Amino acid sequence: MPDLSRLFRPRSIVVFGGWWAENVVTQCLKSGFDGDIWPVHPTRAEIGGIPCLRDLDDIPAAPDAAFLGINRNAAIEVAARLSAMGCGGAVCFASGFAETGDDDLQRALVTAAGDMPLLGPNCYGVLNYLDGAMLWPDQHGGRAVDRGVAIISQSSNIAINISMQARGLPIAYIACVGNQAQTSLTDMARSLLADDRVTAAGLYIEGIIDPPDFAAMTEEAAAMGKSIVAIKAGKTAASRTAATSHTAALAGDAAASSGFLARCGVIEAATPEDLLEVLKLVHMHGRLPGRRMTAMCCSGGEAGLMADLAADHDLEWPGIPSPNLGRLADSLGPLVALANPLDYHTFIWGDEQKMTDAFAAMMGDWVDLSVLVIDFPRTDRCNDEAWHPAVAAMKRAGEMTGTRVACLGSLAEGIPDPWAISMMEAGIVPLNGFANGLRAIELAATPQVSGGWRPHVAVPATTDRVLVDEATAKAILGVAGITVPAAARADRLADIGAAAVGLTPPFALKGLGHAHKSEAGLVRLGLGADELLAAAEDMPTATGFLVEEMAAPPAAELLVGLRRDPVYGLTLSLGMGGTTAELLRDVVTLVLPVTGNEIRAALLRLRLAPLLTGYRGRAPADIEAAIDAIERLCEIIIATPEFDEIEVNPLMLAPAGSGALALDAVIWKTEAE
Repeated sequence: MPDLSRLFRPRSIVVFGGWWAENVVTQCLKSGFDGDIWPVHPTRAEIGGIPCLRDLDDIPAAPDAAFLGINRNAAIEVAARLSAMGCGGAVCFASGFAETGDDDLQRALVTAAGDMPLLGPNCYGVLNYLDGAMLWPDQHGGRAVDRGVAIISQSSNIAINISMQARGLPIAYIACVGNQAQTSLTDMARSLLADDRVTAAGLYIEGIIDPPDFAAMTEEAAAMGKSIVAIKAGKTAASRTAATSHTAALAGDAAASSGFLARCGVIEAATPEDLLEVLKLVHMHGRLPGRRMTAMCCSGGEAGLMADLAADHDLEWPGIPSPNLGRLADSLGPLVALANPLDYHTFIWGDEQKMTDAFAAMMGDWVDLSVLVIDFPRTDRCNDEAWHPAVAAMKRAGEMTGTRVACLGSLAEGIPDPWAISMMEAGIVPLNGFANGLRAIELAATPQVSGGWRPHVAVPATTDRVLVDEATAKAILGVAGITVPAAARADRLADIGAAAVGLTPPFALKGLGHAHKSEAGLVRLGLGADELLAAAEDMPTATGFLVEEMAAPPAAELLVGLRRDPVYGLTLSLGMGGTTAELLRDVVTLVLPVTGNEIRAALLRLRLAPLLTGYRGRAPADIEAAIDAIERLCEIIIATPEFDEIEVNPLMLAPAGSGALALDAVIWKTEAE
């Protein structure tokens, strides 16, 4: 791991360039940076009021950090000289490297930097709000803090936007990644999370260079009790084999990246708003131990809307314990209906003691988070003095009961930044807006996963693949101990009758040589022995035939797909099977290796999981047999590097205790050179 400590927490900074470098000096001075700043410029007398040095050789000592706001060719030369003199690290702002196709120039920059840590190129830099060191060539909206979260972004604009947040989140660092020519997002996250003043990290990810190293970093963060929240962008790119299987169509880049992040224990957010709201919760409390919550509202409208919106989230609303009901009644009087969420009306509004008593009655060890719904008046047109007792009561009630507390605005702007900052300082999490606030609570309750997991090493994607016909594929499955239908193969029309000898009708006849046999008209069901030949003659595109005994009606059907992902190694996709799999899009994707318990949990996360467990009196399906078959499929692809993709659709599940049957199987393998 590169030592980024001097670069991220410098005591001396050297800047190169004109206008961009001047912005760096301006931001450092504005933030109160009290270290040395050395502008280097061949013609200017000063930058930002600081006298310029004419050349790098005039610097009095090896700087801790450098900002290269100069053109790309000059940046290479300066990087080499800085490295030779022992500089602690540099930000290369210049663009025009690999992101525009000039890989050779980027390699030259990395070579020039040598052992000196380098961020970029094409990188905005680093904002250190803890120490005031701002290697940043633009405006930003942050403020000085003593502790807070680290934001690491592969997009400079996203980083700037996050710096402008007005939601009370204390940000310790903002760091941009650029091209990751030398120093990766993982390196930066690992270094920033090692700072004791950093409580959590928020990542904006476009691509992960080394998934096993990323997984190791997240494990180290978890060991420190620090959560990572991430947005993964670029999910809509079509899968490289999207036309060849249900699995590929359903388990593209988005599913694989989400499965990977989840197994690493990263909380995945969909939007910048979700990212910020979750970070506030994990900054203050770490991950929530559960999903039990109470809410207090001062109107029936708020309580009703809260309950309606919460129904879309995996949250629990426990009943109020009997002793607490009496305390609530004493505080609120006989006209208030006691429920959770609670409409406490406005009878006690402004009475801090009664509000404290009422709020405390909604708290305790039976609650993981207690929320006060509150929106503040605009201070430019109104007076918010009457709102102070409610916030003070929430703070006191939380302290009295030892309960985690939050204030939730129904609108995002319902809790202005000054109020949000003061709440965070008081130990109250401000959540901005019903939708994002409730989603953040749900995400913050995501349990941490066990450590020690690493994905399989990925191999480059290939288009040189050949289809293993179904008869051969099922033979491979059978050898691995996976049950397949009794069947016989016929390579010629003349052999169809002989193939059926010894099998029990009715038969399924399948034409071989196509990945999607149903769409190609290569499947006929319910045939008698005397109907096989005519059915085969209607399949002129088949390269051979498979005669199978028909399976009994299943209790449920699954789609099971395994594929080699060029980034994450091996992925496993599980969904409800059959011809409607893509229509339902009810799929969970995991990244291998996986355990039987993880497979079981994934199956039970499917929206249609009740079909597996016995819906409306139906017989429950044999989930244990399914897990066994899926584990065996995983073993096949792990042990056979030339297999690029395996799909079973459907895996038919008999009633519990009666087994599973691979009714259809597709294997794609890498073509031998």
